[in-house]
Amino acid sequence: MAHWLIKTEPGSWSWDDQVKKGVEGWDGVRNHQAAKNLKTMQIGDLAFFYHSVNEKRIVGIVEVVREAYPDPTDATGKFVQVDFKTVKPVPNPVTLADIKADPRFAELPLLRQSRLSVMPIDDASWKAICEMGGVSA
Repeated sequence: MAHWLIKTEPGSWSWDDQVKKGVEGWDGVRNHQAAKNLKTMQIGDLAFFYHSVNEKRIVGIVEVVREAYPDPTDATGKFVQVDFKTVKPVPNPVTLADIKADPRFAELPLLRQSRLSVMPIDDASWKAICEMGGVSA
């Protein structure tokens, strides 16, 4: 199983929206590298749900329940979406500042490619971030 981080602007789609919906397609990704990451995801993979913009923090965990399929919001037909199911909140949200302050995360894509909206998270970082957030990995 692989691990990921997906970013969203809470004003557009928040953790509360995800919880209410339960399962939702992750659409609107128009960056080719992020889209490639979506295409790599497999059913059962887990992702951190990250609120971007003003909050900049990991607030929940979701699971891939449908692999990449055409994004209906893309008129060009080039981009895909995946469906995520709500798994659980992160009791102690992990902020970008927390991650930046920890040398274990120096190579994390969140720090190296800050504008990327869908990115892989290595197993050691996944476990450490879960511990920081009060989640059993």
